[in-house]
Amino acid sequence: MLMLMLVPSKQLYQTEAYDVKESFSIYYNVAGNYFCVPLVFAGILFSQTPTVVLTRFASKKSGGSSKNLGGKSAGRRYGYKKQDGNFVHAGNILATQRKGLMRWQPGAHVGIGTNKTLYALEDGIVRFSKEVYIPLPRSAEARDVIPKLPQGSVLYKTFINVIPTKQENKFKLVDMV
Repeated sequence: MLMLMLVPSKQLYQTEAYDVKESFSIYYNVAGNYFCVPLVFAGILFSQTPTVVLTRFASKKSGGSSKNLGGKSAGRRYGYKKQDGNFVHAGNILATQRKGLMRWQPGAHVGIGTNKTLYALEDGIVRFSKEVYIPLPRSAEARDVIPKLPQGSVLYKTFINVIPTKQENKFKLVDMV
């Protein structure tokens, strides 16, 4: 980009051959370097009469743009909803978890939804239990997980169970006679 500025100069440009004192000089900018040429010699550089280009520079720094627009969504609230020993009714959600990672497994009287949500199938008390897990010989877990474990280690899985309460002295009206 070529930027020209007409600036009055007083002894801005002096050499052995030329001594320019009270005249005008042309400053031009080429790739960030400023060069000063007296107006007397401007006709040599430019075939036509030099034009003065006035450039207005920004008075404020530009704000820029932000590319990191994600991460502002609320959390998914995964985790267990009922703790060990809590009473639950049929249909109560016991735990929510991601689809890929099964943190809790369904135990007795516990169902699993399409999004891996565990829910109670009957009224009762919630019980968490850990059981030894031995994967099938040709499963992906046996192929990927077992070789990375230290020798003699044991795998455990956490199961959520619902122990149903007995129906004692609780009768439902079936039919009116």
